[in-house]
Amino acid sequence: MLDPLSNNWEPSSEMLEKCLEYGKKTGKYVVNIQNINKSLNTIKMKKQEMVVVMDNSTRNQGKGWKKVYLFMVMILLALAPNTAFAHCDTMDGPLVKDAQKAIQENNVNIVLKWIPETDEAEIKDAFNQTMKVRVLSPEAQKLADKSFFETLVRIHRAGEGVPFTGVKPVGTPIDPKIAAADKAIATGNLTPVKALVPQKDRAELTERFNKAMALKNFNVNDVKAGREYIEAYVKFFKFAEGEEDHEGGHGGHGAVH
Repeated sequence: MLDPLSNNWEPSSEMLEKCLEYGKKTGKYVVNIQNINKSLNTIKMKKQEMVVVMDNSTRNQGKGWKKVYLFMVMILLALAPNTAFAHCDTMDGPLVKDAQKAIQENNVNIVLKWIPETDEAEIKDAFNQTMKVRVLSPEAQKLADKSFFETLVRIHRAGEGVPFTGVKPVGTPIDPKIAAADKAIATGNLTPVKALVPQKDRAELTERFNKAMALKNFNVNDVKAGREYIEAYVKFFKFAEGEEDHEGGHGGHGAVH
């Protein structure tokens, strides 16, 4: 691995694995490699200050420096915003609710909007297996449903570049901004969110909300239309949470979240 003081330094896969392992232990995750790089770049910007305050003997000892550097990376990763959709992996979140509805109506199309098109085959297979197994007994039904929920959430989170850590129970705490955004989408009233967003951002918040609402009432069997809605839905939520700048600031987001 190159000297971390070099502008050409790049994190090794071992370091990234350790950072993600740290995330699993603390419950704080980095959404994707871009956030890791952002944290690493922050460290590089501060490298001169670090050089000044660090003892020369420590800097000259390769292993000692790498340990200090890795520690700094872990701290920044722990403090980095978790931009994963905070209730996409809960039993009372939108994914599992749609999964329950799909099972009840025996229609897998209801959940396909949440995943990339490339993963449709896996979800359809998991759904078909679930529908076959769950009729065998009450216990089989419980286990089959649980397995389908986990498969759906796992694939959805993989599409976001976020580790799967299981499906959280009903009542798992979520960010107040997410709760307010949920209520806004459900009621068609943006008021609950506006109070939580800076005045300067409210015009764009309103624009994103209106776009999501305009796409909301799609035919559940029109998966393409469903994905267009989810794309607008995600952009609205991210902006409401303060995790995305103005349109075009971070490039386009995928249709899944």
